[in-house]
Parts: sequence; structure tokens; C-alpha cells
Amino acid sequence: MKTAIVVGGGPAGLMAAEMLSEAGVQVDLYDAMPTVGRKFLLAGIGGLNLTHSEPMPDFAARYGARKAVVAAWLQDFGPDATRAWARRLGIATFVGSSGRVFPVGMKAAPLLRAWLQRLRHPAQGPAVRFHMRHRWTGVAAPCDLRQQLEFATQHGPVLASADAVVLALGGSSWPQLGSTGVWVEPLRARGVEVSPLLPANCGFDVRGGWSPHFSGRFAGVPFKSVAIRFVAHDGSVFARKGEFVATATGVEGSLVYAVSAQLRDEVALRGGATFHLDLLPGMDAQTVLAHVAYPRGSRSLGSHLKSRLGLDRIKSALLHEVLEREVVADPRQLAAAIKAMPITLVAPRPIAEAISSAGGVALESMDPQLMVNRLPGVFCAGEMLDWEAPTGGYLLTACLASGRIAGLGAASWLAR
Repeated sequence: MKTAIVVGGGPAGLMAAEMLSEAGVQVDLYDAMPTVGRKFLLAGIGGLNLTHSEPMPDFAARYGARKAVVAAWLQDFGPDATRAWARRLGIATFVGSSGRVFPVGMKAAPLLRAWLQRLRHPAQGPAVRFHMRHRWTGVAAPCDLRQQLEFATQHGPVLASADAVVLALGGSSWPQLGSTGVWVEPLRARGVEVSPLLPANCGFDVRGGWSPHFSGRFAGVPFKSVAIRFVAHDGSVFARKGEFVATATGVEGSLVYAVSAQLRDEVALRGGATFHLDLLPGMDAQTVLAHVAYPRGSRSLGSHLKSRLGLDRIKSALLHEVLEREVVADPRQLAAAIKAMPITLVAPRPIAEAISSAGGVALESMDPQLMVNRLPGVFCAGEMLDWEAPTGGYLLTACLASGRIAGLGAASWLAR
């Protein structure tokens, strides 16, 4: 019987193991953590966002510069196939009001339990064998990873070998859950091209930082019903409504994550990135000006803006935080700023805080089945590849799809 080792127990690794097992390959899965799927479970705390229901052309466009490659992964395992896969595990799904797809019950744990049960007791093929608390060191057998892999354990080093290897080691966000990025240098030492790992779906620090008054009162408070417009150096435009959160040093949250790749790249290129924030996207500029210019009598500006425009405390405070006094005092300039408040960012937050990471094993160094050209029989999948996706189910769907491609590719390679 042919054998395979899968290193990494996240969604991509588990999917690769499932494909190999179904093909009759004996799979041993190794993971550094005490249990598999730790980041998967964390993602499900607020409601597991499995995928998205939007049409495939729009779905594929979410992957930016890598959309053509990722679209190929999604041909046989896209959003619909993801829902069908969950259904076969006994987990029904539903489409939320935003188009996002969630399991009924909203939790990740039932899905993971059903998946592990199927891997340990498959309808066809050998059971997947799990080896926990085994951290791949990447130091053994520099000439051929398949011949020998070395793992560090609490009882000392362990050597393992197999006919094929699938690496699904994640990026380097949330390292406490196992994605540490320590695999980068061992693969580079074997001549594999690896792009630098960068934060994705991340927060940012604002220029100069918030004042102690603002951060002390509003860190963790959301900006609701706002819109961001960002024009990159190449003229591309991002414009979307949503909400995000003020942090002690800047901004984070879903609307910021949606444009984080463009902001991160702009900061790297120019040392900063400025987006314009519309505090009242449902109101046109002339109406805003009319309300701002309306006589306020003895009322404070904050009370006036709340009564006339409905500006809440954090939006009102932001005006004083960002704008000069003379701008705040001038109704015309103040109204213009309410519709287009410039917010300048100077750095993404550290990658350890990011939801996901960009960069990784260059797709150009792999074949379409995700086998590394310089390492025959070694495949890679998931977040350790050089692609990225926004939140909304796109990241998880493509991780599953890439794991499937790598697993099927390894099985096909073994059959040849």
C-alpha cells in the first residue's frame, strides 16, 4: 500500500488527507498542536463562515492577482461544492442576509467532529492516523523530504517517511494556534521559492496615533454605517459601505479587512496610505451641508450634529481628533470632511495579530496539482501558498479546495 504524510491539521491538511485516504493511500497526519483544527474552531466562535453565495465570477475576483489560479482550484470545489461537502457530513447550511454561508447552529465544532469521525472511520480506504504534538523541524534529509521527515516531540525527535508528502503548515498569523511560519527557511534551503509572509485581513496604525483621550474612550468602539473610498497609486478604486472598529492605535474590522491588501501594499510602496471615510453614506453632500450650517444657537457642536445628522459620539469625536479647529469651525469645510474624512495609515499591525497572511510558496514554483517542482512527491496546500483572500468565507473555501487539489495530485502521482 502506498503511504503519504500530511503535515498540518487545518482545513487544507484534513482535506488532503481525506482525498488520499479515499484513493486507498495510507495517511499519517502530523500536527504540532494537541488537537487539529484549532484556527478553524477559533473562526467558528462568532459563527463559522464557510463560504459565500455570490456568483462564481464575483467570487473568483475576490482573490486579486491570484484569481486565475484560485479559480482553477474552485472549478470542482467551489461554494456549492463546499455546502454539499458539509451536507454529506450531516451539517446543513444557510445563506445569511449578507450572502455569507453558515452552518445551521453557526458552530465549527460539530462540523469538525463529523469530519474527524469520517477520517478515522472512512467508508472506503484506510483510516487516517493522527500524530499530535509532533512539530516538523524541517531539518532531516535535505535531498529528499519523502525519504525522511523529522518531528520534535516531548519525548525527543521522531523520524517518519512516506511515498508522498503534503505540507499544509499555514501562514504565520495566530502563531499560538500552530501557524508559526517556521517552515519558510527549511523550504528555501531546498531551493523552493517562498515570498515573504505578510499580514492580511489586518488592522493598521494611524499616522501619529490616536490621542490618549480618543483611544481611552473609543478603543473597541465600532464606526457603524460608514463607507471607505481608497484610490491606490495605480488608480484602482475601492469603495464600499460597512463598519469597522477603532483600536488603541488605529483601525481594524470587516470594512478595513476588505481593503487591507491594497492598503498594506500602498504603505509598503509609499510609506503611508490615505483612505477617505464617509461618516454618512446615506446622505448626500448638499443635505449634510444644510444641516451643518443650520443655526445651532446655544447647543454644543456635538449636540447639534447629533440632533441634525444623527452623528454618534465616536463619529463626532473623530471630527475633533482629525480636523484642524478652523475646519471644524467652518460649516462648509466641516460638511465636506463628514463626507470625505482623510485617514492616513502608516503601518499594518504585526502579522501575529492578523486574521490571515499573504505570501508563501510561490505558485510559479509548483505544477497545477500543487507539487513543488524542485521536490518531486512533495505537495503544498492552504495558507502557506502565495495567495490571499478577504474574510467572508473566501479564505476557508480556497483552503479546502487547495487541499483537495494537493491530495488528489499526490494520489495521482503515487498511482503513476
